[in-house]
Amino acid sequence: MFDVREKPKMVERALLIGVRIAGKTEDNTDNLLIELADLVNTLEISAMESMVITIRKPHPHFFIGKGKAYEIMEHCKEQGYDCIVFDDALTPAQQRNWERESKLCVIDRQEVILDIFANRAQTKEAVLQVGLARMVYSLPRLTRAWTHLSRQRGGGTNMRGQGETQLEADHRIVHDRIATLKKKLVVVRAQRETQRKRRMKKPVPSAAIVGYTNAGKSSLLNLITGANILAEDKLFATLDPTTRQVILPSGLKLLLTDTVGFVRKLPHNLVEAFKATLEEAVVADFLIHVLDVSSPEVEKHAETTLDVLKELGADEKRILTVFNKVDICDDSFALQRLQAQFPDAEFISVLENTGTEQLIRRMDEALETDSTFGEYLFPFDRYDLISQLHQAGCVKEETTRDDGIYISGFISPALEPRVLEFKLSGK
Repeated sequence: MFDVREKPKMVERALLIGVRIAGKTEDNTDNLLIELADLVNTLEISAMESMVITIRKPHPHFFIGKGKAYEIMEHCKEQGYDCIVFDDALTPAQQRNWERESKLCVIDRQEVILDIFANRAQTKEAVLQVGLARMVYSLPRLTRAWTHLSRQRGGGTNMRGQGETQLEADHRIVHDRIATLKKKLVVVRAQRETQRKRRMKKPVPSAAIVGYTNAGKSSLLNLITGANILAEDKLFATLDPTTRQVILPSGLKLLLTDTVGFVRKLPHNLVEAFKATLEEAVVADFLIHVLDVSSPEVEKHAETTLDVLKELGADEKRILTVFNKVDICDDSFALQRLQAQFPDAEFISVLENTGTEQLIRRMDEALETDSTFGEYLFPFDRYDLISQLHQAGCVKEETTRDDGIYISGFISPALEPRVLEFKLSGK
């Protein structure tokens, strides 16, 4: 059997390596290694030690110089480490060279994130997306010592032809698997698109909660909507989009969607793989950008999220910025600086339920800004339109008159063309 999650043996103790290229790399390598440690720990691998290596330029054989590479290998043997994790991407050749010489598992940030996604994927679409991303990543790495791909065994339809090597057979299997996954994804994405179109036909506006992983997006959705989705203090606790309805103080209804969190150095093929999932952000009426105010890297996290949104084509959306976790922010100066830098942002604590009422009012205002207030008189045979207005939460007042049904309220842009002919003149 062909299993993308199979590993030859478990790894437990890891050395993390960050590489700083003199004159080119930003001086945030230490912070990135802290984040890498969180990612590694999510895989239940203990990050025992971190190293920062400064080089003039990448070396083709080990990425870093050979002398330093052998020094690190010896250090790992002395300390009993069984895994080396690079924060920077390694080429397939560099990865093979490290594993052949060190006899250890050697991976990079991209493979760590792929493994986390593989462990967390729940829905059919997410499983297929992760499987495709891992296959594309693994294809040039089939000759690694520590491969996730099991060797082909047995006969049947996959029996090797005369003269076909094991590596050639493995390449053929992976190519076939990639083609199969792509076909299945087309079907699943078509189903999701149908569901999205069905939802958009119902004139209920929507908002997407976006932001860096572990910023509190799922907890915010749970608090506002009363949902009960997974909200763990772990990176990438949410991979699959969850949509819930909330009725705002004005009576307007809003579909609120939780999305997968972002992270720096997110592998491009994963952004591509999850575009279908992240399209919820593209079609939303506005975005709620959640940030962890207690993180010293909060501004970098904001940049990362905005970069991914730009890549998705969603950066032009109205964005409501929300700084969460003010209850655990010990740096009052940093908090004041962010409040001055983002005067329109909301500062809240989901855990203590503080500031959320003001946030909900801001969400209401965002919808009312897009909606148009009007007064309408519908004939008695157009209860279909009146029903749609009620479903969308647009009705402020309804009165039965001798000449028809009087309605007043904020009408969403999706519904306005349907009811325009019944608008009262000058109202």
